[in-house]
Amino acid sequence: MSGQEFLANLWKSFHGGTEVDHSQKLPDLEILKKTEWSDYFERLMRNRMIVGAFRYGRLHDKKKKKWNRVESAIIRLKLYEQTGNLEHLVDVANMCLLEFEIGAHPKKHFQSADDQHHTRGF
Repeated sequence: MSGQEFLANLWKSFHGGTEVDHSQKLPDLEILKKTEWSDYFERLMRNRMIVGAFRYGRLHDKKKKKWNRVESAIIRLKLYEQTGNLEHLVDVANMCLLEFEIGAHPKKHFQSADDQHHTRGF
């Protein structure tokens, strides 16, 4: 069993699944790095972050205004649900990035939860 197969089976075991069917072998990691991402989405995010630096200050600027980015992201996600405007998803992603980098949540931390919520729909 290859390392890739081992990791795929480990992933499946975390959420009660069976071993992965390897009759259709996954491409190598370099191909996955290129195909499992949206350069266009990332470019839209970056463009808005750059414009935001002019409007609101740079990312780690100590004088940057504080606001509830989590609430803002939730509002924008609801707007996307209502309108289908993909711009709202870019805004949500940037709100999440800002919260991750400079958020003020009193319990802010990173702890990998593996597959506890990813595939179960909460």
